[in-house]
Amino acid sequence: MLFLTIITAFIACKQPQSFEYRDVKNIQIGKLGFDKTRLSMDLVYFNPNNFGVDLKKIDCDIYIDQKYLGKFLLDTTMRIDKKSEFTVPSNIDVDMKNAFRNGFNLLFSKEILLTVKGTCKVGKQGIFINFPVNYEARHKLDF
Repeated sequence: MLFLTIITAFIACKQPQSFEYRDVKNIQIGKLGFDKTRLSMDLVYFNPNNFGVDLKKIDCDIYIDQKYLGKFLLDTTMRIDKKSEFTVPSNIDVDMKNAFRNGFNLLFSKEILLTVKGTCKVGKQGIFINFPVNYEARHKLDF
């Protein structure tokens, strides 16, 4: 009987879908420095799954046009409801040497290639799994 219950549980559980990126809001410059500058923003996502999860940790590197921009860390547990939009408060430490070096090119670009690589820890009922984060897309710049 226990074996049948375990098999049924595995069949009923389907592979979770990735969160869908929706928007970025409230961009602010926090700590301004010559080596590093902290950017704060709210990233808006949608959970397309039929179940809620807990997001525990995010650790990602951010690249613009394949050049390192900085690191994004989140070390707070967030409850994400099923089929809902949610906001992740984000702080990104920008490596200013690379930002200055590549900033001139950004002024004349109409779009950028944004790449995010890293991991996030997602779970339910105290069981967490590390998932890879691999996001890459072109974004238009409106100056």
